Amino acid sequence: MFDLGGFGIHWKIDGAETGKRFSVVHHPIAPHALAAPLHRHHREDEYSYVLSGRMGALLGDDVVVAEAGSWVFKPRAQWHTFWNAGDTPCEIIEIISPAGFEDCFREMAAIWPDLSRAGPILEKYELDMDPDSVPALCERFGLTAFQPTPKLDS
Repeated sequence: MFDLGGFGIHWKIDGAETGKRFSVVHHPIAPHALAAPLHRHHREDEYSYVLSGRMGALLGDDVVVAEAGSWVFKPRAQWHTFWNAGDTPCEIIEIISPAGFEDCFREMAAIWPDLSRAGPILEKYELDMDPDSVPALCERFGLTAFQPTPKLDS
């Protein structure tokens, strides 16, 4: 598991286990935490199932709030983002199809928190990202941006 400071990544099923048809990740999201800047995938569709809490999402121009037991479809080529829309932790299971994008999370975790090095990763995974969207998203939806988790000295 990796924590980007309010947004967690727990790899559940890698694409190698599914013939690269899909992968599954589990995302715990802290209350009122933004999960990502506005972004769009050129190769993958994402299907988010809300296990607990409330997930908000901006899908193009549409804002949705999904309760536990709901699915949210985030199609490729659509600008989107998502967040915890509640006062309690939110957990989602995300199915990514086709597989492969789960490794983008690994590569981003490896450079965290130095996102200045993200360019080659975004290009490799054909992911457009708008980091300048974060302040406006936080203001519009009453969210906090991801914060690097301090590393403890061993």
